[in-house]
Amino acid sequence: MSGPLSGIKVIELAGIGPGPLAGQLLADLGADVISVDRKAEAIGMARPKDANRRGKRSIAVNLKADGARDVILKLCETADILIEGFRPGVAERLGLGPDAVHTLNPALVYGRLTGWGQTGPLADRAGHDINYISITGALAAIGEAGRPVPPLNLVGDYAGGSLMLVYGVMAALVSAKTTGKGQVVDTAMTDGSAAIMSLIHSLRASGIWQDKREANIIDGGTPFYRCYETADGEFMAVGAIEPQFFAELIKGLSLDESWCARQYDAAGWPGMKSEFERVFASRTREDWTRIFEPTDACVSPVLTMAEAPAHPHNAARQTFVEIDGFPQPAPAPRFSETETGQPSSAFFQGEHTREILESAGYTSDDINALISDGKVQIAQ
Repeated sequence: MSGPLSGIKVIELAGIGPGPLAGQLLADLGADVISVDRKAEAIGMARPKDANRRGKRSIAVNLKADGARDVILKLCETADILIEGFRPGVAERLGLGPDAVHTLNPALVYGRLTGWGQTGPLADRAGHDINYISITGALAAIGEAGRPVPPLNLVGDYAGGSLMLVYGVMAALVSAKTTGKGQVVDTAMTDGSAAIMSLIHSLRASGIWQDKREANIIDGGTPFYRCYETADGEFMAVGAIEPQFFAELIKGLSLDESWCARQYDAAGWPGMKSEFERVFASRTREDWTRIFEPTDACVSPVLTMAEAPAHPHNAARQTFVEIDGFPQPAPAPRFSETETGQPSSAFFQGEHTREILESAGYTSDDINALISDGKVQIAQ
């Protein structure tokens, strides 16, 4: 393991979505992340194409077997962080709640990740990203004028969930290293998606933002911050907000510079948008990229996920790496002194059961007994 988190041990009670991403991000930075999976899987010829499994080790524990939870508690004795994404109360019913863990390891940071949080009227309800961001005002602000559009799962699950969890457990870890006392980090995707809307709330309070979609500076409401279709059916992204960048846009489009004085004349925006649509439709995406790339017009091609790794800037920075036969995002951010290495391949569930138990102090006979009793499994 290499990176700034080398030496940090994380127990991830495996789940779906934002929890595994949080574990991956910690592993990318060098943490020893142990994924506790419910069962082992057969080892095939090809590794799972799952970037969220990369860089981790996996132990398969059958939590339905009597005494199996003791294996996880044993791992927690020497761990720095535990993360779980169950509904409120589930970890406690499994005997793996904060009280049980902190009895053995008072300095452990216990990270909890849910959509609604551990408390509140909706805490026990099911939900998905679209639901969590719908009650925080985020979804209402995203999309076309006539309808909100779900922004993939990026805002609730991953920004409001995974990133906030990582941010929270690392802050708590700093405190634990100083005080010797761990704590519970209650990460709710509702809280997180609200937190990242701080700027928009400030703009609204200042009278700059309207509670309407496609009516504001950065939501597609202006002609100079939106996407335009090109002659080949592709798109260019335009973000020329500042006057000096807008001037570069006008120059690149070969329009009269008199357009520059009308940039913030909202009454003229419909006509400006129509003119920009006409001009962009006259050339291909490649043509426009060649024209705008050397400028500060803030205009760039809209690439697909398949195209993105080959873009010269991404290639130069090695923004994407190939692991397990497919391109995926490289670890981020970059560090000057504790450089991260390339993550190892995605695990098979239960692949590292034996080595994890050995490192926890179990003897070979102990491990064989755990396997025969059905408490743990090994990937075959």
